[in-house]
Order: sequence, then structure tokens, then C-alpha cells
Amino acid sequence: MFNIAIDGPAGAGKSSIAKAVSKELGIIYVDTGALYRAVGLNALRKNIDTKDVTLVTESLKDVSVDLRFVDGEQRVFLGEEDVSVDIRLPEASMAASNVSAIPSVRQFLFDLQRKIANENNCLMDGRDIGTVVLPNAQLKVFLTASPEARAKRRYDELIAKGQDVEYKDVLDDLNKRDYQDTHREIAPLKPADDSVIVDTTEMSFNEVKEKLISLAKERMN
Repeated sequence: MFNIAIDGPAGAGKSSIAKAVSKELGIIYVDTGALYRAVGLNALRKNIDTKDVTLVTESLKDVSVDLRFVDGEQRVFLGEEDVSVDIRLPEASMAASNVSAIPSVRQFLFDLQRKIANENNCLMDGRDIGTVVLPNAQLKVFLTASPEARAKRRYDELIAKGQDVEYKDVLDDLNKRDYQDTHREIAPLKPADDSVIVDTTEMSFNEVKEKLISLAKERMN
């Protein structure tokens, strides 16, 4: 199987780029962040403190998180409910960051992620794909950008979806996520030793897409 791992901080554009690159290469795209968001959303709906290890772990016993491809598009399901829209709300983002620091949650989703990669040519993005989930991926990319650029992109995305948000709040949330993701004890966010670091601060979407496609084709040949 040919696997591509893309890691990077919140708002780096991983999902958008990953979708475009995987489509161009004709391989499956796996949005692992969406899985953590779904677990976080499940905890929020049950009024569980998403930092409470015991309660979040207990909540995993009766939850089913799945990725399904509907009309060629990846959708995220919590049980039988399509939560692809709800998991993109700001509160779901912070909940995802909180639950991702819990070992039982990482193990719960790790098995699903590894199974998908073992059975398919795929591109997987997240926080620890190259370092933990797919350490043997043929291509590892660490996609990043300045906090301000990432916050602006996320802000524009939320505004386009009709969300009532302030840029400062988006930047503050992003900085909090960065700190939590890089300082957690379990699988902290960092580039794999053999990853290609791509800073997209001054790059257009198409420039980033073509860069990654070029890197992938080099490894495929």
C-alpha cells in the first residue's frame, strides 16, 4: 500500500489540501482530525468535561465513530448520524484538542486509522500520523504556517459558513490548541524526523497542492 502522512497545526489547511491531493492521485483521503472531533462532540452532547479522562473513556463504550464515502465525499458519522457539519464548530475544535490528549481515545481511534491504511492506498492527515500512526508512510509532510495566517484562513472559512465569529477569538483558540497539541504527554505535535516541512504562509492553495503532488509522484516512481 502507498500511504501519505500529513501532519501540522490547526488551521494549516491540511484537510483542504489533502482532499485535493488525494483526488488528483486517485487515493482515499482519511481526515483523522474529524474522528477526534466526533469523539469530542459526543462528550459535549453528554455534558462531559472533555478533559475528564475517566468520563471521556467511559463514553467510548457506547459510541461508534466512522468515516463513510457518500457520493465520493468523506462524511463523518457518530452512530448513524452524519455530524460532518457539527464537528466543525469552534467548541468541537477545542473538545477535539482536549480528548486527543487522552490515551484511551487515541487507542480507540488508532486501530481504525491503522486498519484503513493497511487496506487502502491513502492520504491521512492529523497531528501524529507520520510519528505514530503511519511511521512507515512512503511520504511524510509537515504542513505549517504562521498563527496569524492560519487564524485568518479559519476565520474566513467559518464566516463563509455563516458562523458569527471574531478573528481575535479564532486566533486565541488556535494558539490554545497549538499549545495543547505540542505540550501533551501522548504523541505531541511535531514533525517526523524524515518529514518534508512545507510552510504555506506565503503560498497559494494551488502552489501547495502542486508541491505535494510532485513529492508524492517522486515517491511513487
